Amino acid sequence: MVSPRIRRCIYRIAPSRLLPYADNMTSFTTISEKVHAGERLSCDDALLLYESRDLLAIGELAALANARRNGARVYFNVNRHINPTNICVNRCAFCAFSRTAGAADAYTLSREEMVRRAREAQHQGATEVHLVGGLHPDLPFDFYLELLREIGQAAPQLHIKAFTAVEIDWFATISGLSAETVLERLMAAGLGSMPAGGAEILVEGVRQRICPEKISGHRWLEIHRLAHRAGLKTNCSMLYGHLETYDDRVRHMELLRELQDETGGFQVFIPLAWQPENSPLKLDTRGTSGLDDLKTLAIARLFLDNIPHLKAYWIMLGEKIAQVALAFGVDDLDGTVVEERIGHDAGASSPQSLSRERICHLIRMAGKQPVERDTLYNPVIR
Repeated sequence: MVSPRIRRCIYRIAPSRLLPYADNMTSFTTISEKVHAGERLSCDDALLLYESRDLLAIGELAALANARRNGARVYFNVNRHINPTNICVNRCAFCAFSRTAGAADAYTLSREEMVRRAREAQHQGATEVHLVGGLHPDLPFDFYLELLREIGQAAPQLHIKAFTAVEIDWFATISGLSAETVLERLMAAGLGSMPAGGAEILVEGVRQRICPEKISGHRWLEIHRLAHRAGLKTNCSMLYGHLETYDDRVRHMELLRELQDETGGFQVFIPLAWQPENSPLKLDTRGTSGLDDLKTLAIARLFLDNIPHLKAYWIMLGEKIAQVALAFGVDDLDGTVVEERIGHDAGASSPQSLSRERICHLIRMAGKQPVERDTLYNPVIR
């Protein structure tokens, strides 16, 4: 149990607009009973948790839910991020990564360069290459098919996790093919799974304010549904800390939970803390707080009872919050990453990469057991 003295400290540092703990004691007790009984939480339950000031009690419940599923195991992988281009036809209000083709700092990597980086990653012991980029107006769909084939030939031990639902939709647009056919051809060329990006907030009112040019939330879900039906595992995410409300966050997670009930294809949920420093979206905020980060992770573990893993993305959270999150229901710290561009262009102050040894140290210092995994969460034995 959390002592009254610790609770008083939490009250002092929590945002003043949140409701007092005592006002919601009865409802919180009901939620606790549901969690201990293994019952599903409602949207109202999740909203009450967001408005609760008892961060440590929420964390305790999330830790219990996680321990039932994952024990003391915390997963990570040795991976390499490659962002093929920052040239993009969209101008999302929150994004500091995208550029027009004529911008001085616009870039597009050659296939040869990306294959070289993939080969280098395999040589360094990576098991995954993660490919996500902008929607380039001039690159044909065949460019990406050839890229997958060439990486597969040059680095056959790497699992290729590539292309968000937004990119899949773009490939369908530029090729004149259906999304189903695009996925089939990508899989034939070597695509092994899909990353989580592009979900942002699936609620259309918010989506129209932060990324009106991007595919709808319905389309994002549809493409992941098609991927799951085709046999691809995918990840899912939520960009939080900008214009959305707690209701928007909960509705977003509800939509993911509903699709997971239908398909079972999501492997991990990744809350992404918005980085405001270099974002075109100008708000009177400095981004998320550590309290909000930890609460959002914990509530996600409790609410998304059908998604097996929860990731603290250290790129956006920083090492210390990501490490503390291991006591708040998190069982995945992502991986070594190497040269991530999207979050860092937005202002993330984390390092560009972490060594395998550093990740294991962070996990052990949190009292957990590090488990190196491949992309599909199979343990890697070295």
